[in-house]
Amino acid sequence: MIANYLGALKNWAELQATHESFLMVADLHAVTVPQDPGVLRRRSLDLVALLAACGIDFAKSAVFMQSHVPAHTQLLWVLNCVVPMGELQRMTQFKDKAGRHGADVRVGLFDYPVLMAADILLYRADLVPVGDDQQQHMEFTRRIARKFNAAHGEVFKIPETCTPRTGARLMGLQNPASKMSKSDPNPDNYVALLDPPEAVRRKIKAAVTDSGSEVRGNTAKPGLSNLIALYAAVSGEETASIEARYVGKGYAEFKRHLAERVIDFLKPIQKRYRSFALDREMLTEVLRHGADKARARSEATLAKVYEAVGFFPPGRGGRRFSGMRGSSRETQPDISVPAIVRELHQRRNVMGTEETRDLSTAAAAETDADADCPTDCCDCCCCDTEEECRMEE
Repeated sequence: MIANYLGALKNWAELQATHESFLMVADLHAVTVPQDPGVLRRRSLDLVALLAACGIDFAKSAVFMQSHVPAHTQLLWVLNCVVPMGELQRMTQFKDKAGRHGADVRVGLFDYPVLMAADILLYRADLVPVGDDQQQHMEFTRRIARKFNAAHGEVFKIPETCTPRTGARLMGLQNPASKMSKSDPNPDNYVALLDPPEAVRRKIKAAVTDSGSEVRGNTAKPGLSNLIALYAAVSGEETASIEARYVGKGYAEFKRHLAERVIDFLKPIQKRYRSFALDREMLTEVLRHGADKARARSEATLAKVYEAVGFFPPGRGGRRFSGMRGSSRETQPDISVPAIVRELHQRRNVMGTEETRDLSTAAAAETDADADCPTDCCDCCCCDTEEECRMEE
C-alpha cells in the first residue's frame, strides 16, 4: 500500500546507492494470521515484481523469501531463550490485536518481534529503513542485541533506524486514529499501490475529515491532518504551502485534487509492475540468487551465535563415518573388547546355523511358557540368554 512505499520502500531504493541491501519478503511473518496457500505463493512473487517497480535494483540488492533462509528461525529460538515474557507482553501491536481477538491470538503473533529481531541481527545491519510505527520493535531489537552481547561478547551489531521526515506514518482513511494497515478488513481504509484510478478517487472522496471547512491541519482535525500529510508525501510540497493553496476552498476541492495527485504518483509504479510481473521465471531466479547471498551472510552470523552460546559444532571434513559395528566396508578400529562380548557377537553373526536355530527355539519356548523375563535385569523379554542379560546390567 502507499504507506508502505512512503514509510519504507522509497528509502530502500535510495539507500541502494550507498549501502549493501538485503530485502526480505516476510512470508514467515505473514502466516501469523491465516493465509490461503495459493494466494500467499502468488502474492509473494507479485511483491518481488512490486519491489522492482518501486525502484529496487536486483543487481544491487539481495531480494529473498524469508522462508528460504533457515537461519531466521534458528536464531529466533536462541533469542527466545534470552527474551523475558514481560518484554513481549508490553509490545503495543500485540496488546492491540490481543484486545481485539482475545483467545484467538496466535503464539506467532506474540513472538513476532523476536523473529523481526532475528531478521535484522542476522545481517549485521547498520540501518533499518522503517516507518515510525516500527520504532518500538526496533528498540526491542536493540535491547536484545545489547543483552546478548553483554552475556556472550560482541556478536551482534547494534542497528540504527532510518525514518523519512514526510509520510512516515500515514493513518487510516476511515479511522485516522489508527495507522494505515494492509491487514485492515476494510479496504477503504488504505490506498493500495495497485489500486486503479476509480478506486483511488472513491477512497479519497469517502475519507474521514473533520467538522468545519478550512483546509488546515492540527491535533483537533486528525482526519484532515492525515490527508494533508498524504498530499505532502506524494507531491513533495511542504504542509504550509498546501494549506496556503487551499485558503478559502473547501474539503471537496481539496480531496478531488488529492485523489489526482495520488493517481499520478501511482501511475509509473503500476506501469513498471505490469512489465515485471509477466516474467515469473526471472522473478524466481532473483529469489534464488538473493537467498544464496542471504544464506551466506546469515549463516556466518548464526555460527558466531552458536559458538557463543556453547552449541557443539557440526563435524567438518576428517575421516568419513562408515557405520557402526558389523560393517564390512572398512576395518573396524582396534579397540579392546571383553571376551564375553566377542563370543556373543560371533554367535549372533552366525545366522542360520544349527546353534542359532537351537537358541531361537529354546528362547521362544521359554517365552511361551512364562511371559516374564527369566532374570530380574529388565522389564521385557529382550535378552537371548541369561549371560547376555548380565551384560545389559
